Amino acid sequence: MACYVTIVVTLLFLVLNLVEGAPQVPCYFIFGDSLLDNGNNNDLQTAARANYLPYGVDFPDGPTGRFTNGRNMADFLAEHLGFDHYIPPFASATGDEILQGVNYASGSAGIRNDTGSHLGYRFYMGKQLENHKVTISRIADLLGNITSAKNHLNKCLFIVGIGSNDYINNFLMPEVYPSSHVYSPSQYATLLIQQYSQQLKELYEDGARKITLFGLPQIGCIPDQLKRHSTLFCVDSTNKAVQLFNKNLKALVDDLNTNLPDAQFIYINMYSISSAIVVTLLNSPCCQVSKTMPEGQCIPGKSPCLIRPAHFFFDNFHPTEIGNSIATNRAYSALLPSDSYPMDIRHLVMGNKLYYDDQ
Repeated sequence: MACYVTIVVTLLFLVLNLVEGAPQVPCYFIFGDSLLDNGNNNDLQTAARANYLPYGVDFPDGPTGRFTNGRNMADFLAEHLGFDHYIPPFASATGDEILQGVNYASGSAGIRNDTGSHLGYRFYMGKQLENHKVTISRIADLLGNITSAKNHLNKCLFIVGIGSNDYINNFLMPEVYPSSHVYSPSQYATLLIQQYSQQLKELYEDGARKITLFGLPQIGCIPDQLKRHSTLFCVDSTNKAVQLFNKNLKALVDDLNTNLPDAQFIYINMYSISSAIVVTLLNSPCCQVSKTMPEGQCIPGKSPCLIRPAHFFFDNFHPTEIGNSIATNRAYSALLPSDSYPMDIRHLVMGNKLYYDDQ
């Protein structure tokens, strides 16, 4: 009963927060992995694709490349921001629609270039930044020059959700990747943050000013990790490694805001947000998952569970639409002060820098 009450409250919250009229920001750009990908991997030589049923079973356009049954977090955030459409993937974005934003996220992508390479091609974070430069050049052509393009980008919201695969499809796969043999969890987290810092500074140099960074969720609690460790309980060692990364990422937000003029970086605490959702909804995958490559993703054509709003996970890695909805609600408008730092997305786009000064 508790999960259904939460679902009803969440859906009502979403409806009440939809914004009529002009969007809260003129443009919205998305970087990240499969949690945000909406079609960039569809035509790539990769096992990390979701352009087939049962993915998209509840999305109006059917399977589009979103790794869930319906909308992902990028979609829900577009609704919160007041856009009357979802941001197109870089793979198909054309014309002046790029002025309102582009989605660069790619399934299996990581901060590190080699992350997810065993699955095939993907747009890792460095490549996504290269693709963004292509977009900037196109915007400069539309607006007349590069200065106008960057002035436009200064007003946009940028979200970045990446790093999960650097654990799931790298550090936690010692049979494929050497990283866990070379680095301790603490050393690896530091290495990731150092590389991520340089990437975020590049994004800033290219005109981004309002930047939301999504921390990593409780990876030790996803069905994939439970299966790998043959347990019904969250894998503590995995969650401790993730927490090292998140702690460093939150500190990085302070560093970037202090040292980059006019920068407004915020941190979304997906670790605590995901922990609250997991205890509310069922933790088992909704679809029938493959035991071969790509292991843990939905088997093509197999019908998913009927009561999808009762499940947090659609496959062994990715949330259902309801999981994405609840998480995005709390990222946009924090339920608890611990949900975001130093403010939530709503206050970021409204320009309120002092939101948590009295917390």
